[in-house]
Amino acid sequence: MASGSGSEEGNTGSVSWRLIGPASELSKKQCRLMHSSLGYDSDVCLFHVKGEFFAMDARCSHSGGPLCDGDIEDADDVLQVFCPWHDYDFNLRTGKSGTGLQQQVYEVKIEDGSVYVKHASPLSLQPFPADQKR
Repeated sequence: MASGSGSEEGNTGSVSWRLIGPASELSKKQCRLMHSSLGYDSDVCLFHVKGEFFAMDARCSHSGGPLCDGDIEDADDVLQVFCPWHDYDFNLRTGKSGTGLQQQVYEVKIEDGSVYVKHASPLSLQPFPADQKR
């Protein structure tokens, strides 16, 4: 499940739809870390909760905790991820936190059975080799 089609692979800097992989496979896990070719600080979490996909920055805006390792809860029809380091909450749809912090969220679409995320860099389920990072 590599991401990025040939025409998108080198397209960094401009926001484009990035192919992540088949929805049937990606829906098997509640959260997957997607590595950015821009490096660690640009990685994204792809969540699959209640039949929907959501994407947001992978590192908590408070102290950089790994949101893919956080608990996901549905409180009053609001899906939230809780940072495993300090329990900060973030709405999966908006990125807003009850603490006043904001997490960057990204558009996700399903097209022809594949999941795409709108992002400024190629994304991959596997780390990029050091010489391919931009």
